[in-house]
Amino acid sequence: MSLAPQKGSTHIMAKKADLLERAMELNLEVTDKNTIAEIEAAINTAGVVDAEAVVVAEEKDAVTTESTAKAGKRSAKSLAEADASAEKEARKEAGDTTPQDEEAEARAAKGPRPIVRSKLERRGKKYQESAQLVDASRVYNLSDAVELATKTNSAKFDASLEVHVRLGVDPRQADQNIRTTVVLPHGTGKTVRVAVFAPESEHAAAKKAGADIIGDEEFLKLLDKGEINFDTLVATPQYMPKLGKYARQLGPRGLMPNPKSGTVSADVSKAVTDAKAGRVEYRVDKQAIVHLSIGKVSFGADKLVENAKAFFDSLQAQKPSTLKGAYVKSTSLSTTQGPGIKTENVVS
Repeated sequence: MSLAPQKGSTHIMAKKADLLERAMELNLEVTDKNTIAEIEAAINTAGVVDAEAVVVAEEKDAVTTESTAKAGKRSAKSLAEADASAEKEARKEAGDTTPQDEEAEARAAKGPRPIVRSKLERRGKKYQESAQLVDASRVYNLSDAVELATKTNSAKFDASLEVHVRLGVDPRQADQNIRTTVVLPHGTGKTVRVAVFAPESEHAAAKKAGADIIGDEEFLKLLDKGEINFDTLVATPQYMPKLGKYARQLGPRGLMPNPKSGTVSADVSKAVTDAKAGRVEYRVDKQAIVHLSIGKVSFGADKLVENAKAFFDSLQAQKPSTLKGAYVKSTSLSTTQGPGIKTENVVS
């Protein structure tokens, strides 16, 4: 937005300057903090009728109103408020932020400025102790970053190791909206409950693969009751139309089967096996960042590095061919409730 004052604002400021000059000639006690209406009233009270002031008043009447009414938009109060508002806008456009009344100046000068602690100082003691182990000015390689992340875990539970990658893509473009799945070699450390919605002929294979919930019409009755006791839903292509009426129920929870996530498949057995083995879905968010948990701290550094490499290989394969510029801008690792660790960009 341009910072140049608008035409109306410039005219008002010039008008006020003329009136102030006239008031100084008459030794009137007015300043630039007074409104135009107040300065004009002071000049009129002194019994002075200046030809130039009349011309300025006529110009003002041509823009706003021809006469002053007792009430409404033409009243003296409304005109004064309009002048004050116009002056405020003019100062805003000109970048003038100085206080305009004595009370504001008194408030601004009252006492010392409050001391604002840094974000790190407002954190808990355990977090601060962990943060001291991380050199904020250093960019660690993947192995060192994972090793350090496991040492900075201060949580009392088995925390997850999370990877955060800021991409140079535009998520609004269909070909740059990154979304896919990856099978982590050592899983995520979470117990995944898998439900299968498929014909009866596929039930035996799904059960053998380790599915927790299997059904067709009976499964739909559970959805009608709002019973969702699963983390992943696998469906065959021919059964997908039957899930249409449950899209509002499953979609917001990320449970709606999708071909991109591998949950819509004719090979139910393989889909269940992948889900149980550690297949996870990731996608870029509105800020062009990908967040993914790649395992638990208890896995150890070696297994976490292997999971991280599997994720980065998958992310590299998703690089849009139409992308101009850097694909990955920055990468960082952190444990749940732990400090961030800047990491070298494995993906180019």
